[in-house]
Amino acid sequence: LVDAGLSSVLPLAPLTGDPGLITALVERWRPETLTFHMPFGEVTITLEDVATLTGLAIDGDAVIVDIPDEDWSAMCLRLLGQAPTDLGGGVIRITWLRETFDELPLSASPETTEQYARAYALSLMGGVLFSDRSGGSVHLPYLLLVEDWRRAGRFAWGAAVLSYLYREMGRSALQMTASSSLGGDFGGWAALLMIWTWERFPHTSPLHAVTGAQITQDAVPRGIRWLPAQTRQHGDQFYL
Repeated sequence: LVDAGLSSVLPLAPLTGDPGLITALVERWRPETLTFHMPFGEVTITLEDVATLTGLAIDGDAVIVDIPDEDWSAMCLRLLGQAPTDLGGGVIRITWLRETFDELPLSASPETTEQYARAYALSLMGGVLFSDRSGGSVHLPYLLLVEDWRRAGRFAWGAAVLSYLYREMGRSALQMTASSSLGGDFGGWAALLMIWTWERFPHTSPLHAVTGAQITQDAVPRGIRWLPAQTRQHGDQFYL
């Protein structure tokens, strides 16, 4: 995972989204300009924000996924060593990944270790970085991104995460325009939105879980300084 350039986000992965905060941000998102329209002007999440807060690379190869020539089961067996029985539509359940690859055996071979690492990376991509609105599955072509760890390390993961988040916020904003409700239907890395908001608008930030603990100002990546943190400090009405 270090070789693939993904290890910096592991401490941030457990953070869950705050529905009230996410809804407030989506209400102010304008897909035409890719900015939040605030009473004082326009602001947005930049590539520099992503690099600083998450440690993900913003320079490098584009994260492009090709549809494989082999069938889904064969690809899973080759890269994961196991394949679920229900692979309809080229998606795999994240719960199956977490249950099947829960703990690496102590006697695991290097090949098995890589398979477990791929399963974890696939779960990370589908459940955190590029989560879709289903929230419970991941597209199997993502597995090809970590077939070669060295190649994965050349990807601009941060740029891909930000562009994906932009797209999902645009979809959610259009949905809210039509229905006046987000309804929990949101894709993308919600925790990145929260951390960015806490940094830029400190009055919205959560209380520290450890009483009296000081924020580590020089944490790398910077987003780690918000851990541990309570993700729900304010009620939904606070953000209106």
